[in-house]
Amino acid sequence: MAIGVLVADDQGMVRAGFRALIETEPDLAVVGEAENGVEVVAAAAQNAPDVILMDVRMPVMDGIDATRLIVGRDPTVRVLILTTFELDEYVFAALRAGASGFLLKSRPPEELLAAIRVIAGGDALLSPSITRRLIAHYASQPDKRDPAPQVLQSLTAREREVLGLVGKGRSNAEIAQELAMSVTTAKTHVSRVLAKLNARDRAQLVVLAYETGLVTVG
Repeated sequence: MAIGVLVADDQGMVRAGFRALIETEPDLAVVGEAENGVEVVAAAAQNAPDVILMDVRMPVMDGIDATRLIVGRDPTVRVLILTTFELDEYVFAALRAGASGFLLKSRPPEELLAAIRVIAGGDALLSPSITRRLIAHYASQPDKRDPAPQVLQSLTAREREVLGLVGKGRSNAEIAQELAMSVTTAKTHVSRVLAKLNARDRAQLVVLAYETGLVTVG
């Protein structure tokens, strides 16, 4: 079954370009379009997309508020934020709203197609630059967090280690190498952490790792 994609952008030519690109792929299908946040919320409810390509700056309602409403109603929907610039205000707000990743509109077409598949597969798309800026952001905040907050009590010691490495942007292969385990075991640990913390994907785990103080800078 093809991955259903909903395209949300206030520029008609941009939407048409994304549609033309996506429809060249046999495993992808455009299930709807929207030109503002209110329309994309309604279209998501009507068309049940797997992935939403979400522009940040749209009239009536922006992409951040739309993401929050859509994911709040259906956590299985994956939102890929498309932006002209990786502005910090958008990055942090979108992650908290439930976005699963970011992609600059200037990136090559093949990267957009790959990103859709990554997001649809339940993974997150956080570039190294975004992860670095998350670290810098939390490093600048006063450290008033509980090192063992209630939200992490359900995790084993090993699972906390894994969560910490996810927070630092490590892939499953890198986690496996650092903790001397197989990639399959690392993937299993990540899946268990996702389930125990009721997290949508790795993007939310990164935010949790920093907000709980499990991962600190330095």
